Amino acid sequence: MADFPQASILPRPERAIEALGDAFYDRVEPARFPQSILRWRNDRAAAEVGLDTLADDEWLTRFARFEALPGSLSQPLALRYHGHQFRQYNPEIGDGRGFLYAQLRDGDGRLMDLGTKGSGRTPWSRFGDGRLTLKGAVRELLATEMLQALGVPTSRTFSIVETGEALERNDEPSPTRGAVLTRLSHGHIRIGTFQRLAYLREAENMAALTDYCLHHFYGENAGPDAPARLLAHVVERTATLAASYMAAGFVHGVLNTDNINISGESFDYGPWRFAPTWDSGFTAAYFDHAGLYAFARQPEAIHWNVMQLAVSLRAISDAPPLIEALERFPDAYQAAVARAMLWRLGVTPRGADDQPLIEAIERGLREENVGIDALFHDSFGGAIPASYGDAFAEARQHLSAYAPRKDRDDPHWAGPAVSMLIDEVETLWSAIDQRDEWQPLYNKVAAVRAMGQALT
Repeated sequence: MADFPQASILPRPERAIEALGDAFYDRVEPARFPQSILRWRNDRAAAEVGLDTLADDEWLTRFARFEALPGSLSQPLALRYHGHQFRQYNPEIGDGRGFLYAQLRDGDGRLMDLGTKGSGRTPWSRFGDGRLTLKGAVRELLATEMLQALGVPTSRTFSIVETGEALERNDEPSPTRGAVLTRLSHGHIRIGTFQRLAYLREAENMAALTDYCLHHFYGENAGPDAPARLLAHVVERTATLAASYMAAGFVHGVLNTDNINISGESFDYGPWRFAPTWDSGFTAAYFDHAGLYAFARQPEAIHWNVMQLAVSLRAISDAPPLIEALERFPDAYQAAVARAMLWRLGVTPRGADDQPLIEAIERGLREENVGIDALFHDSFGGAIPASYGDAFAEARQHLSAYAPRKDRDDPHWAGPAVSMLIDEVETLWSAIDQRDEWQPLYNKVAAVRAMGQALT
């Protein structure tokens, strides 16, 4: 291990997941890459966990070679889970090209995970090479930065290192450049983690995992009603997540049960897209032929996934309290989508009277077929411009009763709306792929962060 000063590394290390035991993960070795070229380091996120002072060579030691962070996990862990993939149950999955590298506490005391993508083969790789394309890493960076700016609870892209490998893929021009990505998130326990334990009839481990999640994600202690309390929290958090996707105009693309985090935080971005207009049937994944995870079906999909968590928890709980928790999802979603839309409009919620405005905004977006990002940008502070037409007449009337929560004095509002549509994503990637030109990507991230600052 490189000889770095211990005091400069990980002021709040953790290894909480090891208390669950070896039944939950496999200890693995990271891949060895021919090169380690640092392409992105998220110093804003690193500052939250005390890693922003690392020099670049030290950063590469940790996030390219994955030498253990002192006080945290001594070896990476590939987590075990199952999942419904497009509603088909798959017991053969798990961390196939990533692992949990380290755990630590942020400045607020929250347990955080540093997890990887593209870090090599594991026992769950099946026929995959365990690698990530550089394009995939760049796309995840753009997704997470845009979502964070728009108020969506999301993992953060912590590090991207280009690996010097040429990868073969059947869904993009090959050979293509390889990378390893590290994400910072509030846990990596998925609904599929619980499904695996139910499938294997491991009730004792299910109870232990329930207590772990309650304690570390929700600050509560174990007890006979722990399963129902955990489900109630997940219902609330995932309803909020679904609502924030809609307000952001975001389509995740692959809302399988192994991609839904128990903490309610969005993560693992593959074929994502932002919808240019309020198109209910807009999909992100070219293979989603039935539109299962289309834009307007995401709340339904997330609710269905949470139902599968309830089914799994039946192994350690009676049904009635679980059903009661599940039934809260629709109301929790409606309340959350109102909060998210009004936040993006820059006005203060009024409570029970908010729903007519939300419905009128959605109708206007559908009928006028205008850009989602432009509408919210131009209307921030509580006034929809006349240029948006008569379809927004009802929304204007409702909105006139709302007080601004923030004015438009930030310089961001004088410029054009910031979007993250597929054509711009491809243009940013093309500059990297063809000319190794990274500055347009960094400029875009800066613009997105400026939007987030103006919204907050």
